[in-house]
Amino acid sequence: MASSIAYASNLALLRGKNHHNDDAAVSASSPNALFAAPRNFVRLSNNHRIRRCSRSVGVPRAAAEVVNDPIAEKEEQAVKKRRVLRVGIVCGGPSAERGISLNSARSVLDNIQGEDFRVSCYYIDYNLNAYAISSAQVYSNTPADFDFKLESLAQGFQSLSEFAEHLTTSVDIVFPVIHGRYGEDGGIQELLEEYNIPFVGTGSNECRQAFDKYDASLELSKQGFITVPNFLVQGNEGNESELSKWFSRNQLDPYSGKVVVKPARAGSSIGVKVAYGVLDSLTKADEIISEGIDDKVLIEIFLEGGSEFTAIVLDVGSGLDCHPVVLLPTEVELQFHGSVDITEKDAIFNYRRKYLPTQQVAYHTPPRFPIDVIETIREGASLLFQRLGLRDFARIDGWFLPNSVHMSSSSESKFGRTELGNIIFTDINLISGMEQTSFLFQQSSKVGFSHSNILQTIIYRACLRFPNLASFSSGSSHLPRRSKSAQISKAFSINESTRKVFVIFGGDTSERQVSLMSGTNVWLNLQAFDDLEVTPCLLAPTSEFVSGVDSNNKESDVSSRTVWSLPYSLVLRHTTEEVIAACMEAIEPARAAVTSQLRNKVIDNLMEGLTKHNWFTGFDIADEPPRRFSLDQWIKLAKEVQATVFIAVHGGIGEDGTLQSLLEAERVPYTGPGVISSKTCMDKVATSLALNHLATLGVHTINKDVWRKEDLIKMPILGMWHDLTSKLQCETLCIKPARDGCSTGVARLCCAKDLEVYVKALDDCLLRIPSNSLSKAHGMIEMPNPPPDQLIFEPFIETDEIIVSSKSMNENGHHLMWKGHSRWVEITVGVIGKRGSMHSLSPSITVKETGDILSLEEKFQGGTGINLTPPPLSIISKEALERCKEYIELIANTLQLEGFSRIDAFVNVDSGEVLIIEVNTVPGMTPSTVLIHQALSEQPPVFPHQFFRMLLDLASERST
Repeated sequence: MASSIAYASNLALLRGKNHHNDDAAVSASSPNALFAAPRNFVRLSNNHRIRRCSRSVGVPRAAAEVVNDPIAEKEEQAVKKRRVLRVGIVCGGPSAERGISLNSARSVLDNIQGEDFRVSCYYIDYNLNAYAISSAQVYSNTPADFDFKLESLAQGFQSLSEFAEHLTTSVDIVFPVIHGRYGEDGGIQELLEEYNIPFVGTGSNECRQAFDKYDASLELSKQGFITVPNFLVQGNEGNESELSKWFSRNQLDPYSGKVVVKPARAGSSIGVKVAYGVLDSLTKADEIISEGIDDKVLIEIFLEGGSEFTAIVLDVGSGLDCHPVVLLPTEVELQFHGSVDITEKDAIFNYRRKYLPTQQVAYHTPPRFPIDVIETIREGASLLFQRLGLRDFARIDGWFLPNSVHMSSSSESKFGRTELGNIIFTDINLISGMEQTSFLFQQSSKVGFSHSNILQTIIYRACLRFPNLASFSSGSSHLPRRSKSAQISKAFSINESTRKVFVIFGGDTSERQVSLMSGTNVWLNLQAFDDLEVTPCLLAPTSEFVSGVDSNNKESDVSSRTVWSLPYSLVLRHTTEEVIAACMEAIEPARAAVTSQLRNKVIDNLMEGLTKHNWFTGFDIADEPPRRFSLDQWIKLAKEVQATVFIAVHGGIGEDGTLQSLLEAERVPYTGPGVISSKTCMDKVATSLALNHLATLGVHTINKDVWRKEDLIKMPILGMWHDLTSKLQCETLCIKPARDGCSTGVARLCCAKDLEVYVKALDDCLLRIPSNSLSKAHGMIEMPNPPPDQLIFEPFIETDEIIVSSKSMNENGHHLMWKGHSRWVEITVGVIGKRGSMHSLSPSITVKETGDILSLEEKFQGGTGINLTPPPLSIISKEALERCKEYIELIANTLQLEGFSRIDAFVNVDSGEVLIIEVNTVPGMTPSTVLIHQALSEQPPVFPHQFFRMLLDLASERST
């Protein structure tokens, strides 16, 4: 009991209940005072100001202690004199892309909130009900996180008319970020026009025409552009005879001709299918209609042998004058690895490839096309933008088909025909995706815009169309930001006014793509602080990894690992491999010269319009090459410039204590737990052994059996299944990598046949096990690459299904359904603080939607996955939840964790007892991670930039 008493004392101290720790002079950035001084969660000195202050989202201004700072006083006086632009972000909507809409809204919110803007957030649900929501809800992973409790959490409006009337008095301009239906089809725009509410983007009539792929195709053809031959299926009017004639006209075999079947009005990713022949085409069209995606379906020729591209168009004109400039386009390259991909004949750039960080797609900005082709793409997209009457910005997708690819057309005089091939524009996106690494930010960063700069440019440009907003674009209200130019060179020089931070991510484990997302998110959030100089750094895969040999245990090779210090634009990529390829392109003279030539041309085009606007203060990103170091050189450099290392490398040397040991040897401060704790938690068996003695206190572990991959492949499957189920005393098994993270290679095995499928996937080095390959329904299982040397078998813990329904599923309203027979639910919870006094954030209940194991999408892909934070009282009582948090803190302190970590477990909803799954010492830090949800559940809410800053400050005060 002594340990429990000491533990309770630490808990009281961290939660501000210790009466000896109420000195008002204690800095709130000190870990022990973080929750004791809730009104100043990040209380900072005069050199510690947040550039984008958070007053607009209900968080106290961070620069509360500015003393005798004439620059700050001058800025404050300027703020008082000028009007602040009130921006209303509207997200959600009825389409299947409403989850991605949350990602876009979150990104806009992160990058425009501050002295110049006051941001309000609004959400439209599936049934077009409007709500005013807190900005904290925008950080949810998916609308299902809060849909079921909207009526109690948000201000609802009785009608869209009431919503519009509210907007007329509450905001100056609306920024719609609803993707797909109601956002891009003219719906929200028509409402705003009716009530004379200024908004960003294209008008309703023009949206309506451009969004409908069939109508847009007709208009493009009328305007003189090459179009893809198509056939329209509307409602139940599928005409087999007419479609057969269309197949013949386009030289397609009526039984096997390959076509794309897609909704005419559902964005560019949802419901797109590939079909073979007339009957299959009509079947796929009927599926789209019956699924309720759209009742208007387009059948198009499948374009093969060409390259897909996408281009952002930015209007830099004045008032109603349109001056569109096309940025550097991006080539979309589908990639195929392993037998699963090779058999995927119908590969298209679909929703999964667009938004999930796997090695199935690569982007090239600018494209690897001849310069003349790129210039023709830019010219065509600009003409299209003007002729369709688009406004402010848009994204236009298309194909470049070399002359070797034949495509019949009724006219040889169409725009897009070049000596090298044909350029075809296929999709017009009126509200481009605005996730952190979206095409908008990839392409704009290439020509000198930071995230905040491009978004402000778009908003101020929109203001020019509305006379009553002219003052906001006059320049008086826009203060220049600190330039992000020459960031790398500044990061490598000692400057007493700024603190150096190196954010490292990547590595060579199966989690390297998620690591890239985590590191990017940390880097972007920490840039909010004026006193920090933050440099993103990629830990490259080892050459042995590239050739398929795992060298993680070769410690002599670790110090020679490559680290790339990255300029702004090279971070915004889909995969670590893509980042490295971009680095190599950037230092390859010929390719760099082409990029520079194109970049300068785009900048010149932009400046023709932007120089006429007083609010434009210039580009804030320099065109820098990356710099390459060995890991040993990089650590010595960190020591030399007194940098703190923010570790975002999941698995491998980033999580097993190796990187921590190397940094400690040079006395370089770093985030997260120390060497011993990292090593213990990386080994799931060692973690269980370290916690076994806590069983009598309410902390339980799961029995495990560890097998080498080679033994699994050699052993007879039936005998092995019998031995495992007998030893672990269970009917079904959970298998997972022994020393990898929690996101790949985890599966439920219900029979010997399932074990056989999994072992064969290991033996064949498959990158993924397709959906429903096992006996029980499941989603796609991403596999570790390279395959793990050791795997763990555990009894599969059965929990009751939790169902979150919305009005779209249940006319009686939003509901949370849980029968509660087993009394156990799965949770994930962040812990934060100093060693020995860790604080548990509010746990999140994880809801599985596609099977018994959380999929990679549900964990890390924005817009998917449901996390109930905090756990609803209908599932677990307040008392049981508090006991659960005490057990979580006991686990964290027993394992000697510090800084921050994430603990996954099952919890008994009656007793609060926990059954440990695993501990992650470098947890996911993606934009929609549960750690963010949990920090936002604190009182007052802790927003992402504050959260990551707190973790950084903990690193500087870490135990020694």
